[in-house]
Amino acid sequence: MSEKNAVVAVYATHAEAEEAVKELQRGGIDMASLSIVGRGTHTDEQVVGYYNTGDRVKYWGGAGAAWGGFWGLLFGSALFAIPGFGPLLLAGPIVAWVVGALERAALLGGLSALGAALYSIGIPKNSVVEYELALKTDQYLLLVNGSESQVEKARDAIVNTGPVTVAVHLNEQAAALAI
Repeated sequence: MSEKNAVVAVYATHAEAEEAVKELQRGGIDMASLSIVGRGTHTDEQVVGYYNTGDRVKYWGGAGAAWGGFWGLLFGSALFAIPGFGPLLLAGPIVAWVVGALERAALLGGLSALGAALYSIGIPKNSVVEYELALKTDQYLLLVNGSESQVEKARDAIVNTGPVTVAVHLNEQAAALAI
């Protein structure tokens, strides 16, 4: 998407992030504008795998059953092993942003491929660093991008779902309007 407006929420648990996705869906938010990122955590003693067969996606791992619900709601999904994060599960438009960052080798000023992808959609570097830290501490990112009015509508729905943090990033502004 060419619009560089986004709302980003951080959730402490997978269940909270999943409930937020459901709330956004009930609120009429276009699921094609929604992305979610979380680590494939606690995989030391379990097989981790991922595959996509058309419209059916399967993830094996410690949180496989929990992640299964997201794959049916969101468009596009991937599993990347990114240095510093380990396995990262991504769903939604963010998959294309990460692939684009990798293809352009756009690793900006010490940012990871994920960080470069977030930066490419207008999220300021200082916020990118905060979101990367949240992922490293096993939290989940939920992003909605689109027009300013779509992002504000999504923020209004997200605020009521109890995120750890939520911030709106509008039109490549260097600072976010934190809630």
